[in-house]
Amino acid sequence: MTPELQYLVYGVILLIVHVLVQATFSDLSKGLGWALGPQDEKREQNFMAGRIERALRNYLETFPAFVALALILAVTALGNATSALGAAVWFWARVAYIPAYASGIPLVRSVAFFASLAGLVMMLLPLL
Repeated sequence: MTPELQYLVYGVILLIVHVLVQATFSDLSKGLGWALGPQDEKREQNFMAGRIERALRNYLETFPAFVALALILAVTALGNATSALGAAVWFWARVAYIPAYASGIPLVRSVAFFASLAGLVMMLLPLL
């Protein structure tokens, strides 16, 4: 398996973990009784659950590009050390993005986001 595909597997695992964390924070912020019930009434979630939800939406915006690049690199066998490093940078930046966004510390979230974009660009370079 190529390094890019291995990080794709890790990316899917991160997606599952991220969804579970987001759902847990959202449900707990709305109350356990509400979460275990029919959820007929609309309830607002707290700020932390909102941040984690926005982080998940951001992940879902960049994940399709990562999937496409990892698959194209595998099919074309054009992957190299740069694209492998790019996949690693993208993945670890996305891991860092979750607590960075949740913490609300200025600039940290943006650094993690731009690092993940740099990883995508590194994966794209061998294809140009």
